[in-house]
Amino acid sequence: MSSKDWLEKDFYAVLGVPKSASPDEIKKAYRKLARDLHPDRNPGNKEAEEKFKAASEAYDVLADDKKRKEYDEMRSLFGSGAFRRGARTGGGGGAQFDPSDLFGGFSGAGAAGADRRFGGSGFSDIFSSIFSGGGAGGAGPARRGPQRGRDVETEVTLDFAQAVRGTTLPLTLRTPGACDTCRGSGAKPGTTPRSCPKCHGTGLISSNQGSFSFSEPCRDCQGSGSIVDEKCPECRGSGGVTKTRTINVRFPAGVADGQRIRLSGRGEPGDRGGPAGDLYVQVKVRPDDLFGRSGDDLTLTVPITVAEAVLGTDLRVPTLDSPVTLRVPPGTPSGRKLRARGKGVVRKEAQAGDLIVTVEVQIPAGVTGEARDALEKFAKLTPPPARERLDARLRRAG
Repeated sequence: MSSKDWLEKDFYAVLGVPKSASPDEIKKAYRKLARDLHPDRNPGNKEAEEKFKAASEAYDVLADDKKRKEYDEMRSLFGSGAFRRGARTGGGGGAQFDPSDLFGGFSGAGAAGADRRFGGSGFSDIFSSIFSGGGAGGAGPARRGPQRGRDVETEVTLDFAQAVRGTTLPLTLRTPGACDTCRGSGAKPGTTPRSCPKCHGTGLISSNQGSFSFSEPCRDCQGSGSIVDEKCPECRGSGGVTKTRTINVRFPAGVADGQRIRLSGRGEPGDRGGPAGDLYVQVKVRPDDLFGRSGDDLTLTVPITVAEAVLGTDLRVPTLDSPVTLRVPPGTPSGRKLRARGKGVVRKEAQAGDLIVTVEVQIPAGVTGEARDALEKFAKLTPPPARERLDARLRRAG
């Protein structure tokens, strides 16, 4: 997500909480929205799906103390909606405000153009320099120390039973990692990088733009603060190579289709000793050929005969564990729901869901012989259905 997105979106409003909301209040608000808007409860509802994605996006930022602090600082400095194209400045001249105006008239699409200009470091590095004392009247640019690794996203498809019960699966990822030959320095073994003479090892070059003082990565050393004269033959001076790694991921019981799981510190390794990024796993769940799911409840449709519906019967049905027997009362209509408590999704620290069984009375396509005689006798011996209001309307209609 770009900083432009952060400035345009009011995540507090999306979750319906005040800016002063505590982490528990934010979590509670998100859980309520996720439960009400989840695609399982709103099949085919695109509006609910978009709101569910927006709530997940808002919670991802506000539930992370570091991201929330940066988000609050950005919106406080530039104002909510400041990066919307076409917003007018307060100078009375009616000038169009564009994010590129802040950064020397970059061409391109706002944040994306800035990201290309800064070699991928983008808005976040610029804002970090402002908030760390690099602005007007500040103490100058902060030294670029260890950098956090990038977040990694992947997708996993689970069987229905795996999602309901929970499972642990190995994930194989191909992501950048530190070069083993040079141990991430980028220099040929036996040599060491030297301090960049242009930025004096800070990795940043300061420049003034109006009333603001901004810092951008040094182009000579690409923001690293050091120059590699003899490059490592393995990584060609980058300090990193693409590696294949396998990690075991635990999917909790009750994980739902479309859910996004965050694994802290399992993303790309950090630069120059910085912390690793996070791994985000998007979950897809294959539908089951027998069971459905509604929240933490499992659903099942079972056909019964006319005689079973009229006389009642004991119905033996499967669950994800052992079968259970449900009593079908005499005179049960088609579509009636029976409940097997605790036979649904069992999640840690949450009440177990139920198995909801819907009975459907199956009508024979045609009967002959003794079966037909028995039905005709049955029809004569049973009272007709109550159609008084229907008959009255027919009489009025002539």
